[in-house]
Amino acid sequence: MTDTLDTGTVADGNSRNPVAPAGHRTAADVVTPELVARLTRAVVSSGGSVDSHTPFTGRKLAGLPLSTPEDVADAFGRAREAQRAWAAVPVRRRAAVLLRFHDLVLARQSEILDLIQLETGKARLHAHEEIQAVAVAARHYGRTAPSLLGPKPHTGVLPVLTKVTELRVPRGVVGQIVPWNYPFELSAGDALPAFAAGNAVVMKPDTETALTALLARELLIEAGLPADVWQIVLGEGPVVGPAVVAHADYVAFTGSTRTGREVARAAADRLVGCSLELGGKNAMLVLRDADVEKAAAGAVRGCFSSAGQLCVSIERLYVHTSVADDFLRRFAARTKALRLGTALAYGADMGSLVSERQLETVTRHVTEAVSKGATVLAGGRHRPDIGPLFYEPTILDGVEPPMAVCTEETFGPVVSVYRFDDEEEAVRLANATPYGLNASVWTRDGRHGRAVAARLRAGTVNVNEAYAAGYGSARAPMGGMKDSGLGRRHGAEGILKFTEAQTVAHQRLVPLGPFFGLDDAQYARLMTGGLRVLKAIRLR
Repeated sequence: MTDTLDTGTVADGNSRNPVAPAGHRTAADVVTPELVARLTRAVVSSGGSVDSHTPFTGRKLAGLPLSTPEDVADAFGRAREAQRAWAAVPVRRRAAVLLRFHDLVLARQSEILDLIQLETGKARLHAHEEIQAVAVAARHYGRTAPSLLGPKPHTGVLPVLTKVTELRVPRGVVGQIVPWNYPFELSAGDALPAFAAGNAVVMKPDTETALTALLARELLIEAGLPADVWQIVLGEGPVVGPAVVAHADYVAFTGSTRTGREVARAAADRLVGCSLELGGKNAMLVLRDADVEKAAAGAVRGCFSSAGQLCVSIERLYVHTSVADDFLRRFAARTKALRLGTALAYGADMGSLVSERQLETVTRHVTEAVSKGATVLAGGRHRPDIGPLFYEPTILDGVEPPMAVCTEETFGPVVSVYRFDDEEEAVRLANATPYGLNASVWTRDGRHGRAVAARLRAGTVNVNEAYAAGYGSARAPMGGMKDSGLGRRHGAEGILKFTEAQTVAHQRLVPLGPFFGLDDAQYARLMTGGLRVLKAIRLR
């Protein structure tokens, strides 16, 4: 592909991002035939294969077995058989598996990081975010699952005489469809609460990032999970995905809003539940009293981590006019200094896009915006000198409708800057999108920042941080509003969604009907008086 923006559309003097030193290890050093054979034995497949590729070079990474819809049915059969025995294991023993997995992840993070980098093309520090997120989820649910899932007593309709207990029953076999952008976190991290709740999982990871998911499975089995409780199938989304949804007792999906709607319709037809984390066009607000240096550093992390290929990435940047020039000067300087690289080591600040499709979207959005009057403050170039899918972190100023980058999700290292004079206007503009996944507010006044955050229609809002504070706080729920999805991961909801609530009510001594010879009218008067008393004593 040619460097489409190197012919005059980028502002003169806009220097190229530097290149980080190349590493000494290659894909062949990490993804050996022995590793591929060992990991892919877990795939339920009756024949056929497909190649995966590393974004760093575009070359083949591994040959992977393919699954058919019949293989998916077979995987669900195996999982159902294993789930019955797994559900009978006491929850504390199931939770202990997660805690052992936590230790394995930290101990063997180097090999996990190598696979994440090779399959996604991201910088090693950004890959480490996945290690952190999975470890946090494993620790959280490993510690809290027994209390969250344990029997809970409730006050009955007649206190003392009605004994009520709420139980949590596993749904059965969860169908999980995982995208390519965070292959460790969105596979293991989302499966852990399902396993802790007593479910089995049939997972379809993206074929380009399947090795990472398969390694996660191997480590969890080493931690004590029965092998058949986690089944993995591989194949094209339109072929294998519907088969997963067709057999699942609950569906957990992360991906595009368009596909999420299809998943939701299919789940609704079968009257099974689903959780969906979908797209975003996330906003960051830099208020007039913000520390512009900290905000500029935060914007770099928020816009360009994993080359902008994360659902909670910042794509719209609203800056108060009084600080805009100072902020943009610092932000652009930091962005232009980011080192791009392919090394399987720390040192690069940003990696590659994952596919030709992502590169085409990024290039289209930037090229169209520039052609219609937008200005490139940093970046704006394809960098095939580093790798076939590298694109510089890009800041666009002067973006206006109907430029596609204004409203469409780019899912790449591109952010559009907008100035505002009135805070009410900034809140209105931030909310003026069909999406509502993540947002960010920067201010020196924490109380005011939290007040502004509460007015933003997004599932998570971070004050003086871009996304990590909200996502990493696993005790609190994380998910989207509006077209950004349904349900939540993390928190109590993140594990309870994988269960059915069952109420067991034991009535003692007297029935809930006329007793001791009372006629209907006498019973009604007695109950009326009782209801008044219960309200008077403030019983809930």
